[in-house]
Amino acid sequence: MRTEITSEKEQQIVDGILAKKKKNYFELELIANRIRKHIVDMVSAANSGHPGGPLGLADIYSVLYFRHMKYDSANPTWEGRDRILLSNGHVCAVRYSTMALAGYFKTDELLTFRQLGSRLQGHPSTRYLPEMENSSGSLGQGLSNASGLALGLKAQKKKNRVFVCMSDGECQEGMTWEAAMAVSHYGLTNITPFIDYNNIQIDGFVDKVMSLGDLKAKFQSFGWDVKVVNGHSIKAIDEAFTWATEKRNKPRIILFKTILGKGVSFMKNNPKWHGVPPNEEQRNAAIAELNAESSKILKKLAVKKKSPTSPKKSAASKAKKKKSNRGKK
Repeated sequence: MRTEITSEKEQQIVDGILAKKKKNYFELELIANRIRKHIVDMVSAANSGHPGGPLGLADIYSVLYFRHMKYDSANPTWEGRDRILLSNGHVCAVRYSTMALAGYFKTDELLTFRQLGSRLQGHPSTRYLPEMENSSGSLGQGLSNASGLALGLKAQKKKNRVFVCMSDGECQEGMTWEAAMAVSHYGLTNITPFIDYNNIQIDGFVDKVMSLGDLKAKFQSFGWDVKVVNGHSIKAIDEAFTWATEKRNKPRIILFKTILGKGVSFMKNNPKWHGVPPNEEQRNAAIAELNAESSKILKKLAVKKKSPTSPKKSAASKAKKKKSNRGKK
């Protein structure tokens, strides 16, 4: 028997949060946890796919989609939208889950993941889902795709931003560094790459397969500003995207330190879960853990909602009210 990924109460709360224009950090945390539950559910249902990386990226996608990126899910081709490209296509489960919650399609469609005829292919294709902005699968191409797009937008004097999700393992590809050099040369400050820096790739730990050395120093040597950030702190992620999109005279990149399999104890930091789907028993165990986490976040939200007005704010409100009453006499 499959464990339900949500309760009726949680669903109502999540729906209410998604309908809000601005979401607080606890709400973004709850959305990230919902993204994780969908990832586990869809990869398990397909009996194929990559659960580890997507789980590690959920917090980042929650903040990006629901705090920073400009888009209109009802009008996906809106000219004013920001672009987001996925270089490491195998982690598409996190992108599909986030897009569903953002309103691009119903969450029910997530269970068609990797099936014949589905728009949600195991490595995304704009042939089936144009909203993805790029087709991907072969690693190392995303930054080049994004730099070309950013250069075109700059030439047209458009203000759209280009975000691109990358993996640390694909930084072993020479094409990544050709693009890094080009972005710096052309002064493309309308591009915001971020790297899933979990130190795991399909063959094992990145440091053992082919060490990247000091990745921060490498990008800096190509003329980039670099920030290394905790990829599981909603506040830190939010501040990093704000930093990366500020007006400046050189490109900026974020290295998000993440944990592969985040949220599921038996998947955490285990290279095995790079590309192995959970069976039904493992799926249920993972969903149970994530449901427990949802309950913790809902309690934090309840406490925040019930929190009294701070003394400072309360005093200011009383003074304002007193002044207002004086004016009426």
